[in-house]
Amino acid sequence: MPIVHIIGGGLAGCEAAWQLANRGNNVNLYEMRPKITTAAHKTSNLAELVCSNSFRSDEVKANAVGILHEELRISKSLIMSIADKFKVPAGSALAVDRELFSNEITKCITAHQNIKIINKEVTSVPDDWENVIVATGPLTSENLSNYMLNKHNKDSLYFFDAIAPIVYKESIDMSIAWEQSRYDKIGPTGSTNDYINCPMNMEQYNKFVNDLIDADSTIFHEWELETPYFDSCLPIEVIAKSGIETLRHGPMKPFGLNNIHNAKEEPYAVVQLRQDDMAGVLYNMVGFQTKIKYSNQTDIFSQIPGLENVKFARLGGIHRNTYINSPALLNYNLSLIGDERIKFAGQITGVEGYVESTAIGLMAGIFMSNKLNHKIENEIPSTTAIGSLLRYITRKDEVKNFQPMNINFGLFETVDIKNIRKLPKKIRDKKKKEMLSERALHDYKNWFNGTLYGMN
Repeated sequence: MPIVHIIGGGLAGCEAAWQLANRGNNVNLYEMRPKITTAAHKTSNLAELVCSNSFRSDEVKANAVGILHEELRISKSLIMSIADKFKVPAGSALAVDRELFSNEITKCITAHQNIKIINKEVTSVPDDWENVIVATGPLTSENLSNYMLNKHNKDSLYFFDAIAPIVYKESIDMSIAWEQSRYDKIGPTGSTNDYINCPMNMEQYNKFVNDLIDADSTIFHEWELETPYFDSCLPIEVIAKSGIETLRHGPMKPFGLNNIHNAKEEPYAVVQLRQDDMAGVLYNMVGFQTKIKYSNQTDIFSQIPGLENVKFARLGGIHRNTYINSPALLNYNLSLIGDERIKFAGQITGVEGYVESTAIGLMAGIFMSNKLNHKIENEIPSTTAIGSLLRYITRKDEVKNFQPMNINFGLFETVDIKNIRKLPKKIRDKKKKEMLSERALHDYKNWFNGTLYGMN
């Protein structure tokens, strides 16, 4: 039986290994940690979440990522099943206890009889490896990056990614802060109080923004100076520099929240914190990813009403993420043009986000299993979330500036709205999303449940 060599034990690598192993294939899963660490990882566990504990919206009828969640559940995804098992309150979002999540993934992968974990750095792909999946993620080691560049003479692209601070709930002053989800939205747990909110008046907000702008930030190496940020993960201080009002219409928006301690005065801005572990001990500062130096972070964030005496479990940070020019390098089945032995998976392919990374890992595993078992492949409909992601990263329209992308409705094949065109805009938009969702799940179930991928 041929062995599949998977490089990288993150979400995509673990999902690819799981899909292959459950189809009877033998897998060697290579993870360089703990022997070699990264700037962002803190443990030696597989599938460690380093940026946020949130898998984002779980609303299947109203959000593209919710549809992607459901397609992964249909696919019997390991990552989604464990995320559901260890979810924590987060309104309509799916957030997980990070430690329990990665511990369980590690246990499942370790226990599988068809998977062997090898803790070593892979710096090149040996010539005698016939079946390879590169799932090294956004923190691909410099050695392997250089190997791929030299071998294929294609430029890799880079962008910075920042992580938000985490605080201990017991140190939050709840005589100032209060628990409430925006617009009292009911989350999966049935609660309308999945977030902790810290209010600011106009004077406090303006000072806070100015302090963010004036703060000392991490000094980059010379080779990092031209590296762009990914738009959906901009550091809080970078957002602040775009205009005094930007933050209160972004991560600090006060809308849909009512201060129970001062009902007469609406907050001018609000800092939200989201539960980070199942025990409810740790809370993540939502949207507060940052590259501000540690000493400045504690000074500035302690100005936030309710966080004056807060204790930090982790301060914010920044690291460089790597992704390849997938449209130029990959076939539709994620194999490398010019070297069919190698497939790519996860964030290194130019998808952004934990769920998207998992989805491409799942498909890399299925595609590789098809190859080993000589199965014919049909394209996944672009009406589906997974199909639209695959089309985005492997399209051949001579894209000149390929950028990482989260799943969104703009990637889906268009839907005919002639029967709802005359409805009011808000109602029409809602109906359109429901139509896209219904069509996506219908088409994905039909594609996945066929005999094509050996599920029956």
